[in-house]
Amino acid sequence: MTENILEIKNLVTAFDTEGGQVVAVDGVSFSAQSGRTLGIVGESGCGKSVTALSIIQLLPQPMGKILGGEILFKGKDLTKISASEMNKVRGGQIGMIFQEPMTALNPVHRIGRQLSEVFRLHMDISKAEAWKRSIDILGKVGIPSPEIRVGEYPHQLSGGMRQRVVIAMALACSPSLIIADEPTTALDVTIQAQILELMKQLQKDMGMSIIMITHDLGVIAETCDDVVVMYAGRIAERGSVRQIFDKPAHLYTQGLLHSIPKLNAERKTRLNTIDGMVPGLQEMPVGARFAPRAKHPRIEEYLNSEAFKSVKPGLIEVEPGHWVEDCDFVRTDNFRGE
Repeated sequence: MTENILEIKNLVTAFDTEGGQVVAVDGVSFSAQSGRTLGIVGESGCGKSVTALSIIQLLPQPMGKILGGEILFKGKDLTKISASEMNKVRGGQIGMIFQEPMTALNPVHRIGRQLSEVFRLHMDISKAEAWKRSIDILGKVGIPSPEIRVGEYPHQLSGGMRQRVVIAMALACSPSLIIADEPTTALDVTIQAQILELMKQLQKDMGMSIIMITHDLGVIAETCDDVVVMYAGRIAERGSVRQIFDKPAHLYTQGLLHSIPKLNAERKTRLNTIDGMVPGLQEMPVGARFAPRAKHPRIEEYLNSEAFKSVKPGLIEVEPGHWVEDCDFVRTDNFRGE
């Protein structure tokens, strides 16, 4: 049996705004298993990145705060440890690959200095040894002439090279878990494929777990073992990648899959879309949040009901390991999604 390296239980994360407190992640629960890749997918604003920042305790301060829930990493609740303990976990045991390498890297410091800092923060080694390890890790992530690259600044590297440097920083201390937040954003498709292949190979070599955060279902299908589908701060569906792609049980998941362009479609065919808009954080309903966009013969009845106004749906297991939001108006028995 594969053990859970990370368990998130009923996580609630909120931000203080001028208009009052808004909840961005509302009761999210899932687990990541050792040596496997978990994908978190959903459109922009669904809470994917906020969930990641909650795990590594890097929410914007003082506005962001965790209001409830547990984040268990190797059995230890990260919401209850001190800042100094969290500093040892972050970077040492949990690595983070940020989506914008130009903002993740300091533009006024050389690559080698930034990598060396990671080693020296988490290991008791000399500057010379940290510099040597920086060259080694750059070579491991496929950067040519790493002994030259360590002396260069971020702007002297291409986008793909900068992303490899960010991956190298995340891998520097051989963490048990890597969180990759849109690691291929703003890269062309060739470089995207190289980065994804690199991460798969490094996972195989190092045995680490990966949480892959993306809005790209192609990336999910290519790299992930398990999938969490998020919508408006909640989990709509979760299961294995095969269950999610072959038997989508939530109307939102089906909508996402139907929106993917198909190679065998007729030319100039209009792409499928999901009608409606995601509600604003200040306007989130208590009931099933996708319901206003769902097509159901009795949807108006539900939207005007007390259940929509006051009953938060949980998740039910429709088959072993496959969970979906427990609401008839957003759930479907048409598992093929056709």
